[in-house]
Parts: sequence; structure tokens; C-alpha cells
Amino acid sequence: MCWSATADLVAGAGIAAIGVACVARTRRVRDLPLAALPLLLGAHQVIESFVWRSGGGTGPAVVAWAAIALPVLALWVPLGVLAAAPPHARRRLFVPVAAGAATAASLVYCLATGPVTAEVRGHTLGYVLGLPRPELLVAGYLVATVGSLLLAGDPLLRLLGVLVAVGAAICAALWRLEFVSAWCAFAAVCSVVLLCRTRRPPAPAGMPAPKG
Repeated sequence: MCWSATADLVAGAGIAAIGVACVARTRRVRDLPLAALPLLLGAHQVIESFVWRSGGGTGPAVVAWAAIALPVLALWVPLGVLAAAPPHARRRLFVPVAAGAATAASLVYCLATGPVTAEVRGHTLGYVLGLPRPELLVAGYLVATVGSLLLAGDPLLRLLGVLVAVGAAICAALWRLEFVSAWCAFAAVCSVVLLCRTRRPPAPAGMPAPKG
């Protein structure tokens, strides 16, 4: 989320451009889901620019924003990490994947059975969705997203997990104060980390992949 329609549109276009570069640089098919993540995040920001311009309320843009932010990312991130992770790390990633699947299923049900509304609150947007046991859903979401990155067995993905955790905490604090939405800045930083990861050369045949 950004602090205005223009900021969301500009940030979304920039993050999507990084996503295009990530996908173009990717050499292994199993790395594509993570490489394409900035494309998804960029589209998410652009969608929110339409929510700003509509003044909040309900509508397709609000539902699309909530669908990406909640069930899609809850499942996309752990599955992408699982696909890209080295073999020795994959077994421990089944826990975040299971948490993501359960959380995504619950969130899809909530989106399908209840309305989603957006409210302009100063320089932030608040999204209202009736969630049963929200504390459990938040815990499952964090295990799926942050947890999978921290357990990935890849230094850059662990760094990404730390950035996501710190960014989420800071953005949540700013959002509660209704001061400013700054998640788009963290999304841009995370996208650059993914771009750096795609630039690593592939290992020669018969040799282990480079670390870091």
C-alpha cells in the first residue's frame, strides 16, 4: 500500500518493471514463481490506485486487492520458496506450505461469503473483512510467508524474510497511527533483493550452486 493513488501507480509500475527483469534473467524454471513475485506485487499496487480513485467502498478493485493480499500471497510465497529451495531445505518447508494452504482456504471462504470494503483514513487505506479467529489467520499467514523465507536455505531469501518481517511491523505501526502507508517502499526493496538473486550465475555441470 502507498499513501495516494499516484504513489501506488508509480510504485506499481516500477515494481512490475523489476519483475519483468527478474523473469527475463531467470535461468531455471523452478525459480520462476519467486522471480514473478514482483510482477504480482506491482499489479497489486496498480489495483490499489483504482481503490484510491474510487474513494474506497466496495467493488472489483477492492475484491481484487484483498484476493491478492490475502489468499494468493499466503500460498504463492511458500510454494515459490519450496520450488526454488535447495533439496536439503525442502522437507522443512512443508510446514509453511501447509500453513499457507490452510490459511488461503480460510481466506477464500471469507472473501466468498462476506463483503470487503475499503476506507480512506488520512494517508492510508483500511480494508474491512469479517475474519473468524483473525489471530490464527495472521499467525498462519506469517508462518507461510515470513517463515518459508527464513527456512529457505538461501542467504538472500533469508534476508528477504527479515526485510518482510521488519517491513510488516513498521507498516502495521504506521497504519495504526493512520500516518502513512509505506508498504510499497518495502515491496520495492524486496523486489530488488529478488532481482539480485536472479543475477547469480548458474553452477557449472556437476558443481554445487554458489552460496549467497
